[in-house]
Amino acid sequence: MVATRKLGVDPALARRKVELFGQLTLVRTQLVDVVGAIDLHRLHGLHFWDALIVRSAQQAGCVRLLSEDMQHGRRFDGVEIADPFRSLREGS
Repeated sequence: MVATRKLGVDPALARRKVELFGQLTLVRTQLVDVVGAIDLHRLHGLHFWDALIVRSAQQAGCVRLLSEDMQHGRRFDGVEIADPFRSLREGS
């Protein structure tokens, strides 16, 4: 496991993190989501995989999507992109 061998994370902690991730809501990608992502890509200039992430966030009912790779503050049909590291980069 990368976390324990390469990063030196304690195995018990790594196991607990996996358990926590297991409690998250899973969004299964359907054909309609791929088509919706293609539309987001074409209409808004997003990279396809970013568009699929936005589409999945929409399907899950998210209002905020944390991403350091997408434009902070941009909105897509009720989902706002928020860069969680923005204040660190700006020195605030």
